[in-house]
Amino acid sequence: MSNRKPTREEAYELLTEYNKNESLIKHALAVEGVMRYFARKRGEDEEKWGVIGLVHDLDYERYPDQHCTMSEKILREHGWPEDYIRAVISHGWGICSNVEPQTDLEKTLYAIDELTGLVVTTALVRPSKSVMDLKAKSVKKKWKDKRFAAGVDRSIIEKGASMLGMELTAMITDTIMGMREVAEAIGLKGVTED
Repeated sequence: MSNRKPTREEAYELLTEYNKNESLIKHALAVEGVMRYFARKRGEDEEKWGVIGLVHDLDYERYPDQHCTMSEKILREHGWPEDYIRAVISHGWGICSNVEPQTDLEKTLYAIDELTGLVVTTALVRPSKSVMDLKAKSVKKKWKDKRFAAGVDRSIIEKGASMLGMELTAMITDTIMGMREVAEAIGLKGVTED
């Protein structure tokens, strides 16, 4: 497979082989949606960005203590291209990996991985329970409350935004827009019928 691109089907199959936890699968789908949105906006390879977003936490459910390390091993065993593998490992930079994000794809994945978590949590405390009516200012208001979504490392999001030369509000808005495209799949379409 090394000289051909892995398909979304292959990525999803691998994801669901190693992950049964619904919230981990929803997180992968959210990250995929946001990666695709960013890729489209930047004129990049949407399929590649999406596939990498989909498998970025491949090993997390089974091997949380070897996060990124086992993903590298699994993807290599499946003959995935080196640049895909490197991108997946780089999202754990400074946490569980020493591979620094260098490409726009890697920097985006690094920044939005944590950010999607904050967006999800913010959406879920709203009456609509939806990203469809969520605005960046609501996320920024919750951002300031360190007890809210305490597991979300805001410094990683800030570092990622700065690596991309993006203003935080713009990054949050783009992340919300990407998540709106997959709102149904990630359970954040909301409680209202349209």
